[in-house]
Amino acid sequence: MSQINALKKRNIMLIIGVASMLFAGIIYAWSILKAPLTEEFSWDGSALALNFTLTMCAFCLGGFGGSFLSRKIGVRASVIIAGIAAGLGFVLTGLLSGGSVILLYLTYALMAGGGIGVVYNVVISAVSAWFPDKKGFCSGCLMMGFGASSLLLGNLASVLFDLPSVGWRATYIIIGIALGAALAITGLLLERPGEGDILPEAKIVASKGEDFEIRDYSPIEMLRRFSFWRAFILLICLTAVGSSVISFARDLALSVGADAGLATTLVGVLSVCNGLGRIITGKTFDLLGRRKTMLAANILTIVAAGATLLAVYLSSLPLCIIGLCLTGMSYGASPTVSSAFTSAFYGAKHFPTNFSIMNFNLMAASFVATACSSLLSATGGYTAPFILLLGLSSAALVLNISIKKP
Repeated sequence: MSQINALKKRNIMLIIGVASMLFAGIIYAWSILKAPLTEEFSWDGSALALNFTLTMCAFCLGGFGGSFLSRKIGVRASVIIAGIAAGLGFVLTGLLSGGSVILLYLTYALMAGGGIGVVYNVVISAVSAWFPDKKGFCSGCLMMGFGASSLLLGNLASVLFDLPSVGWRATYIIIGIALGAALAITGLLLERPGEGDILPEAKIVASKGEDFEIRDYSPIEMLRRFSFWRAFILLICLTAVGSSVISFARDLALSVGADAGLATTLVGVLSVCNGLGRIITGKTFDLLGRRKTMLAANILTIVAAGATLLAVYLSSLPLCIIGLCLTGMSYGASPTVSSAFTSAFYGAKHFPTNFSIMNFNLMAASFVATACSSLLSATGGYTAPFILLLGLSSAALVLNISIKKP
């Protein structure tokens, strides 16, 4: 295939990837989706916060498994099977009749979260392979779709919840059917570049002080590098801020004086900023290189945590809105940095597995979100959780500065 045809084809693959991520990102609308479950089953905040943590755990494990599954049965079959499983998880959640919250953990966290984790890894790996010259931009576009889901599907779900003719159960079932169908179609259309596809060569933007040989590292070799562990802990600290705020964003807005409608809208605004942060970070990575991009993302996270802490202290709704927007952008930067950093430092050959390993930072960050929920319950306010998050994002800066080569 000529380079012109390959360039057209990769743009189609990117559009398919973004569309699939738009559906898959619905799991991040948890602060909206959990509302009817609280009213229907009287499950407390801690139990529902744990569901988000377990969802992130299943998401990470699914991503790790997806890297092997795609090699075993192929990209298409992996996406179709995992997509149907994720959709079925939402449908079964809509059919819950109460009782133990463990059933929610099985349907939403394990099935939906795990299935979406497989899709996330396989789609990003397959589409990124088409963009050796624009890895940051490609990652940013895909992450933007994933982050924007809460605004579009999350707010749509909120509207459907309030319609007497629909309700929360039918809404979950509708989401499940749409999710399963969208991801199954993605699986039928998605493919990796073949030997005949001629693509532009990778363009490496070296950061000052980072003159190292570019080569492929196996997962074991990557795990033996101090640079990996610095980046891994760094991403835990940064991701924890966004992960925690997403889990209680609506309630946080309500606590500083927002009405119910505005609070729900702000969850969507956070998601929009999440999407913007992802694509801006991807483009910045391509233009300015790894070092400047990661430092900028780190500083943005510190400012976001500090602004939201101040909003809580002053009970200021305008400042809270600013804090949520900054948090969304900073949270959007983390997965884009994770994807682009893993590819730039450890090569393309083992990227699917290496990326899935790096993504385990989301699992660790989700436990920080649970800890913040416990602090909230223990203290009755958001001050203590945000002091913790501000401390973590500040500590991350030390690790950030120390990363110079694989």
